[in-house]
Amino acid sequence: MNVVILCGGLGTRLREETEFRPKPMVNIGSRPILWHVMKIFASQGHTDFVLALGYKGEMIKDYFLNYEAMNNDITIELGKQEQTFLHSCHEECGWKVTLASTGEKALKGARLKRVEKYVEGDTFLLTYGDGLANVDLAGLVAFHKSHGKMVTLTGVNPASRFGELKIEGNRVERFNEKPKGPGAGLINGGYMVMNRAIFEHVTSEDNCDLEYGPLERLAEEGQLMVWKHDGFWACMDTLRDTEHLNRLWDTGKAGWKLW
Repeated sequence: MNVVILCGGLGTRLREETEFRPKPMVNIGSRPILWHVMKIFASQGHTDFVLALGYKGEMIKDYFLNYEAMNNDITIELGKQEQTFLHSCHEECGWKVTLASTGEKALKGARLKRVEKYVEGDTFLLTYGDGLANVDLAGLVAFHKSHGKMVTLTGVNPASRFGELKIEGNRVERFNEKPKGPGAGLINGGYMVMNRAIFEHVTSEDNCDLEYGPLERLAEEGQLMVWKHDGFWACMDTLRDTEHLNRLWDTGKAGWKLW
C-alpha cells in the first residue's frame, strides 16, 4: 500500500527553521522529522512512499539522492574512476521513495491530485510531513476496510487549534477545519486511509484544498469515518513543539518510536 506524505507547506508558524529549509527537514535528534514519520510506517511494513513536494522541495530531493552516501561508511579508491564502495550501515533497505514536485503554491488537495499517477491500487495511506504518532496502522487499515466508506481519519485528542471532528459513533458528521473558540472534541491527527475514489473529489488547481471543501463534503455525505487513537500523538507546528519533540527524543521518551 502506498504511503503519500504531504511535504509542501510553508510552515509559517515555524519561521525560525523554515526560512532555511522545508518543515519536514527540521531535525528531531540528528534526523529530519520526515524520516521519523517514514520510520513509523516502515516499522509496520509500509515502505512504498510518495512524497508530494513543494516549498524548498529540492532539499528533500537532495536528502534522498545522497542518502546512501550520507548514511553508510564509504571506501573510495583515489585515482580510479567510479571506485566507490558503500558499507551498509542503515536499516532503510527496501524503501521505495518517489519524489514528486507538486508546485510551490499548491494547497493539499492539488498536491494529492498531482501524485495520483504514482498511487497504485484501490487504497492508500496519507499523512502530513510534520505529525508523529504510535498509530496501529494494521488496526487502522482493517477498520477502514470494515466500514466501506471513502476516507478514514485518525482522531486524536486534544488540541483545539486544529480541525475538530463532530462524530456520531465512528462516523464523522461534520469536519471543522481549525474552529474558533474552545473545543473538546477529537481532531484530525493525520494518518488517513483513502480509497482511490478520493481523486474524483480533488483537482490539480493550486487553490484546491483537502480539509476545506473535499473532506467537509465527504463528511456531509457520510463518507468520512474516524479511527480513535488514544496513544501518543504530536505535531511540529512551532519552535516550542520542535524543542519539546527533541527533548522527548533525547531523553528516550519518544512515544512515536516503534522501531
